[in-house]
Amino acid sequence: MRQSRKHLGAAGSPRSGAFQTAVVFSAGWRPPLLGKNGSRDFKVKNGLPDARFAGLMLGLPAASRMNIHEYQAKELLQKFGVATPRGKAASTAEEAEQVARDLGTDDLVVKAQVHAGGRGKGTFANGFKGGVHLCKSPAEAREIASKMLGQTLVTHQTGPAGRVVNKVLVAESAEIAREIYFAILLDRATAAPIVVASTEGGVEIETVAEKSPEKILREKIDPLAGLQAHQTRKLAKQLGFESSQLKAASKLFDGLYRTFMACDCSMVEVNPLVVTPKGEVLALDAKFNFDDNALYRHPELAALRDIAEEDPREVEASKHGLNYIGLDGNIACLVNGAGLAMATMDIIKFYGGSPANFLDVGGGATEEQVTEAFKILVSDDKVKAILVNIFGGIMKCDVIAQGIINAVKTVKLPVPLVVRLEGTNVDAGKKLIAESGLPVITAGDLADAAQKVVRAAEGAK
Repeated sequence: MRQSRKHLGAAGSPRSGAFQTAVVFSAGWRPPLLGKNGSRDFKVKNGLPDARFAGLMLGLPAASRMNIHEYQAKELLQKFGVATPRGKAASTAEEAEQVARDLGTDDLVVKAQVHAGGRGKGTFANGFKGGVHLCKSPAEAREIASKMLGQTLVTHQTGPAGRVVNKVLVAESAEIAREIYFAILLDRATAAPIVVASTEGGVEIETVAEKSPEKILREKIDPLAGLQAHQTRKLAKQLGFESSQLKAASKLFDGLYRTFMACDCSMVEVNPLVVTPKGEVLALDAKFNFDDNALYRHPELAALRDIAEEDPREVEASKHGLNYIGLDGNIACLVNGAGLAMATMDIIKFYGGSPANFLDVGGGATEEQVTEAFKILVSDDKVKAILVNIFGGIMKCDVIAQGIINAVKTVKLPVPLVVRLEGTNVDAGKKLIAESGLPVITAGDLADAAQKVVRAAEGAK
C-alpha cells in the first residue's frame, strides 16, 4: 500500500532552475571556471548554481532570465489546461483569510511568495519558522499570513540578506502518493526543445543526475511537429503512471509544452508533479524562465515581472542595455561579449582571484553605457579592483578607450583599474589611456591583466 502525505510545497527542494546545468553535467560537461589546481570550485549564490549564470554557461543570452512567482506560474498553466490545485495570492492577512474562505475547504496551505527555493525550511527575521505552512481554517490562514507578509524570509538560496515577502499563496493542499520531476527546456545540441523527466520528483534534480543518471529521462521534440501524442503516452508509461492515469498525464504534458511554446519560455519546470491517492495528476509547484528577447511579443508576461525580487544592480543594468549578473567575489569585470566575459572570469579564477560579476557591455557600447557600467561596478562594496577586457572588432579600441577615460573621470573610481585592449585601433587606444594622466594599470595580454588585477585586489584589502 502506498504512503500518502500532505503537500508542503517545495520545502527543502531547490527552485533555482539549475537543473539546466545538471542535465548537461550528466552528459559529462562541467563549467569552464576552474581553480588553479584544475578543480571546478567556482560557486555562485551560496554554493548553488544560479539559473541565470547556468544559462550563460549553456550559451543562452544573459537576458534570458525573467522569472515569475509560483502563483503567477500556476495562473499561467491553468490557461493552458494544466491541472493545478486551486488557490489565489493575497497581499494582506485579511485577503488571505477571504481566499481561504472562498476555497471552501479545511485542507489549506499558505506559501510565502519569493523568487527562491527552500522556503519550507527558511526562517523569517521575526523568528517565525517556515515559509510554507498547512492550516485548517481561514482564521489560521490569516494568522500565518500575518507572520509572513512584510517580513524577510531567509533560505539557503536567498543568502543572509533574505527576501521580503509581499504576497502569499493560499491554496488547497493536496495528498501525495507519488512525486515526479518534469521539465521542458532548450537543448543546445539539437537547437530544439527537450523534455527532461524523472520518477525522483520533489528532490534536487542535480543530485539525481549525479548519483542516478539512469533515472533521468530525455525526450527530444521536433520543433516543427511539436510534442506528439505518442510521445506523451510514452513518457507517461516510462514515468510509471497507471493505465487509468495515462490520459490525465498526457494532457498535462501537452499543456506544459503548449505553455512553453506559446510564452517563448527557455524553461518550464514542474517539481513536484504529483499523483494523489485518488489518481489525480497535478502540477504542484512550477518554475518558469522566459526569454527576455521575446517579451516584446508578450506584454502580458512582461507585466508579471517583480523587480523587487531582483538584484537592484541587475535592474539598473537592464535599463541601460547591459547584461549584468552579480557574483560573490571582489574583482569586478567589464567585458564586451559573453564568451570573452566567461574567459575573463575563468582566468581571474585561475590566478587565484574571485570575480565579483559578469558584465557584458555588448559589441557597440556607448560612452554613456560604459559610464553606467562603472557606476554599477563600484556600487558593490565587495569590489576591490576592476578589470576592463575589451576586444575591438565592431567596437574600436580608441573609441572604447576614450569612453573609459571619460567614464573614470565622471565616476572617480575608488579602486584600482586594470585595462587590457586588443583589436582594431589598439595602438591608438593604448596611447589615449597612457596620455590621459589617470591611474590606470595597463596590461599586454589577458594573462598579464588577470595577474595584475588579482595583485591589485589583494593589495586593496
